Amino acid sequence: MTDSKTRARGADKRRRLMAATARVLHQQGVERTTIADIAHAAEVPVGNVYYYFKTKDELIRAALSEHADHLARLTGELDRLPDPLERLKALVGAWVGQRDVAARYGCPTGTLAVELDKRAEGGIDAEAGDLIRSLLDWVERQFRELGLPGPGDLAITFVGAYQGMSLLANALRDPDIMTREGDRLIRWLDSLPESR
Repeated sequence: MTDSKTRARGADKRRRLMAATARVLHQQGVERTTIADIAHAAEVPVGNVYYYFKTKDELIRAALSEHADHLARLTGELDRLPDPLERLKALVGAWVGQRDVAARYGCPTGTLAVELDKRAEGGIDAEAGDLIRSLLDWVERQFRELGLPGPGDLAITFVGAYQGMSLLANALRDPDIMTREGDRLIRWLDSLPESR
């Protein structure tokens, strides 16, 4: 096998491990997840995990990187829409589209941030906060483009509404909460003075 094929297989295995880590941590939480759980989900022998990630903290960072990549892809797609109000509404649509997952496991980033904050080890909790900050920054830019006063505060209200509806949908195991609150968030966006 050529070196390029070996590197490609290694990169694929690492990628599968990163995706599996993000998925399993979301579903089971940091403390309940084992290296074996991640290896099984990635369809990789357990020993191979340590070749790519030496510690559980490295795996957690890989999950955060996976979430950051997902957010970058999503906001990149939304940025193709010409109107910032439509971008925000499309983001709500994406959130509501994940209502069944949210009802079962909560928001992937929000639940991970809360769990990591309780660990208080290694500064990874701050990295999760940075990921939420990048979402807030993107949302704030949309409100700024709309010419609304207090775009940072509006971004907090908007993202806070999402985190709240995710938490309630999860706690009550009711995906319809995401639908109803998503509709309310759209109505709120439409009621803003400059968005009419």
